[in-house]
Amino acid sequence: MPVSSEVERVVTLPDGVDLHARPAAHLVRTAATFSADIAVAANGREANAKSLLAVLALGATAGTPLQLTASGEDATAALVALGDCVAAFG
Repeated sequence: MPVSSEVERVVTLPDGVDLHARPAAHLVRTAATFSADIAVAANGREANAKSLLAVLALGATAGTPLQLTASGEDATAALVALGDCVAAFG
């Protein structure tokens, strides 16, 4: 049985980029490619990173730090990909 690990990473939304429909959809699509359970937190709220409505409900605006947490076999790869995804928003 594989060991499940939990990893965390903080990324910041680039200047001029709010987590509205397009960037949120890109984040969710990226998260959905991994089997890991992935959460994103901002503004004191936490959401399933694979749920568009939940991610939109975070209300994250430019400059907001996003706390990414993942657990599962591909958790590390998931957070690397999500960090790259957020960096590409700018």
